[in-house]
Amino acid sequence: MELHKIPFMNKEEYDSLIKDGYVSRIAFKGEYPYIAPFLYVFDGRFLYFLSTKYGKKVKLLNEDPQVAVEIECYHPDMSHFRFVTLQGTINSVVEEDEKKSVRGMFVDLIKEKELSPKILAALGHSPEEPLEKICQEERSYVWKLVDVQDIVALKS
Repeated sequence: MELHKIPFMNKEEYDSLIKDGYVSRIAFKGEYPYIAPFLYVFDGRFLYFLSTKYGKKVKLLNEDPQVAVEIECYHPDMSHFRFVTLQGTINSVVEEDEKKSVRGMFVDLIKEKELSPKILAALGHSPEEPLEKICQEERSYVWKLVDVQDIVALKS
């Protein structure tokens, strides 16, 4: 019996997957790997994330900023699936204009995708607050995936 390998996606295909999505999983290094879901935005060059300023992920990132980020898309019956894993480093964004721009991208994403206000809790805000508070108050870190060392992108 011959082993059937899952085909690779080309750059155009995985860029499309990344552009179309907004939920990822980030694997952090620790005593054991730690995986957490994150909303993300993609500006065509970099992936950005908002992170609450507390929790295991913050501790692990401070200890080692090297991560793996996974983004996937699949049909419920698994007849069609695509995923990309990017291995790189997460840096905190410190430049004020960049942070403001990224926060605005998250507000736009939440509006465009018509996401529930409950998602605000994952970004350090109360679901009862106006969405624009994301831009007005820094209750979350802005993270950026940089120095990508490896990309694995497969499809059905």
